[in-house]
Amino acid sequence: MVERFFAELTSQVIVRGSFRSVPALVADITRWIGERNGNPRPYRWHADAQKTLEKIYRAWEALLTVCYSNYNTGH
Repeated sequence: MVERFFAELTSQVIVRGSFRSVPALVADITRWIGERNGNPRPYRWHADAQKTLEKIYRAWEALLTVCYSNYNTGH
């Protein structure tokens, strides 16, 4: 859930903003957090645990394939 918070902060404040100084950036981040806390919405996890584990396993298998291939070719 922390990742989702920082993704929203990045897309809604940092990417859209133009900051002339670090204090200006900090002020915009503080303002955004204050607005968000004024109307809080919980982050909810909707993914199925089994599907998430299957996705992780597929990624792990793909990574092993690449690593094994690179090992055999000397790269």
